[in-house]
Amino acid sequence: MPQPSSALLSAVDLTRSYGDRTVLAGVSLAVDPGHRTGLVGENGVGKSTLLRLLAGVEDPDSGTVTRPPDLGYLHQELPYGPTTSVGQVVEDALAGVREIERGLESAAAALASLPEPGPGPEGPGPENRSADVDALTAAYDLALARAEQSDVWGADARAARALAGLGLDVIHRDRLVSRLSGGQRTRLGLAALLIRQPGALLLDEPTNHLDDEAAEFLASALRALPGAVLLASHDRVFLDEVCTEILDLDPSQEASSAGRTGGTLYAGSYREYLRAKRVERARWEQQFAAEQDELKALRRSVATTARNVSHNRERGNQSKLLYDAKGERVQSQVSRRVRNAQQRLDTLQAEQVRRPPEPLRFAPPHLARAASSSPGRSGGTDGLALWARDVVVQGGASGHDPAAPGRPRLDLRAAGVPSIDLAPGAKLLVTGANGSGKSTLLHVLAGDLLPSSGTVGRARGVEVALLEQDVRLHDDARTPRDLLALVTGQDPADRPHVDAHGLVAPRDLDRPLGVLSVGQRRRVVLAMLVTQAPDVLLLDEPTNHVSLTLAEELMAAVETWPGAVVVASHDRWLRRTWKGDVVHLG
Repeated sequence: MPQPSSALLSAVDLTRSYGDRTVLAGVSLAVDPGHRTGLVGENGVGKSTLLRLLAGVEDPDSGTVTRPPDLGYLHQELPYGPTTSVGQVVEDALAGVREIERGLESAAAALASLPEPGPGPEGPGPENRSADVDALTAAYDLALARAEQSDVWGADARAARALAGLGLDVIHRDRLVSRLSGGQRTRLGLAALLIRQPGALLLDEPTNHLDDEAAEFLASALRALPGAVLLASHDRVFLDEVCTEILDLDPSQEASSAGRTGGTLYAGSYREYLRAKRVERARWEQQFAAEQDELKALRRSVATTARNVSHNRERGNQSKLLYDAKGERVQSQVSRRVRNAQQRLDTLQAEQVRRPPEPLRFAPPHLARAASSSPGRSGGTDGLALWARDVVVQGGASGHDPAAPGRPRLDLRAAGVPSIDLAPGAKLLVTGANGSGKSTLLHVLAGDLLPSSGTVGRARGVEVALLEQDVRLHDDARTPRDLLALVTGQDPADRPHVDAHGLVAPRDLDRPLGVLSVGQRRRVVLAMLVTQAPDVLLLDEPTNHVSLTLAEELMAAVETWPGAVVVASHDRWLRRTWKGDVVHLG
């Protein structure tokens, strides 16, 4: 890894703990100008924490951070008040460029206003004027270089491109931040950073609210930035398009052997990182297995060698005659072999590689029956489990686009999908641009949002469960064990055994939800839904905020889930690998 001191953005031996839990220990990194580092790792490994430490939002317990003065950080919430307009956000992002432009104009005016040399006290002499010209020319050259480096003359065009590329050009500049949807506010924050072009940029899940075109625009814009970029993302297509290296915070063999939880840097694209990671894991497992075999053999050797060599063995007459002469030599050889084995055993026990950590593996329950054959459940219209016909949901509630007050949140017929018919065991992917109504449709199918017109129905006894985009458990004092026990009808006070289906690490089962990461809380809710084993499982952006490993396992489990599944997603990787039916909300 490059020496952190030479990089634009760097950290040395960062540690951060929350209570008795250490999240980061001994993390060092260096991101040079023009480099784009992807941050990956399991949920709860410290990706967002590291970004906050680098941004200065939190202070590390120990370690140092070096950052440029114009660092940019994508906040989860737009750092502007509700009465700020879109135009004011854009102008604030352009403030640095405007200042540089004014400096250039001032330097040019000062150089142009220098009076000509002449006789008398009012005009400078030739020698004084030459010195003034040199000083003012140097100041102008410096201001001009800063203006060229900051692309002063292309700033307004850059702002227009950023707004258009992120789908914000349709929003009037007078629109207040408070009247934007959550996704629009996130995209406006991204646009402001791209307009500013800071020396270093920190991004936490930047594609969460982006459609295909916006994600592709962002990838192109980041590749063109001259500064350093560090980003955490669940979007493997985006990581592959953008990153020049990957920093993995999951324990590597080297870090684990040294007792550190620091990250490991892999040069190259995300695909190259995956190949290197597979090779590294296989080598680690092989070395651990080989050392364990050797340890067993050494322990057996130490315990049995002395007893097995020339011990309790029948000796003939010649052996008896020679025993006294050879006995001492034999015992010496036995002692040396035992001593050598013990020395090797001691060394190996002290220096052996640690057991490779067992990754969380999503293990959904194997239901004995499909939803269509469940006792007490009967098919509905034409044997369907769930259906929606000509559904229209008018605006005014959460998720509505204020830019179009007369536009419905969802209109299936206008979207070219007059009906959604879900048979038992069906797998359906819902796609569409931001604001097309994907989340609204899932809430309608879940039954917690009534349509303004149209019909929604489900077969008798069919149970439906929804994984929402935002689980909203950040201030909940309950633990994952509490919620999982609640789902199964057990009393949490009895400390029952709960099955998290490989989604929640045992060490996290009794920690308050409020101290878990966003991804960990999302895993808890998913574990609750899996425990319920509903007949219809609705997943809204299921790969958001979850680790890349879990995303793959989750979607593999969806294929074999015995009930019906509806997934709404903008994830390009998910959509490219989807094998079920697809409905696009145009």
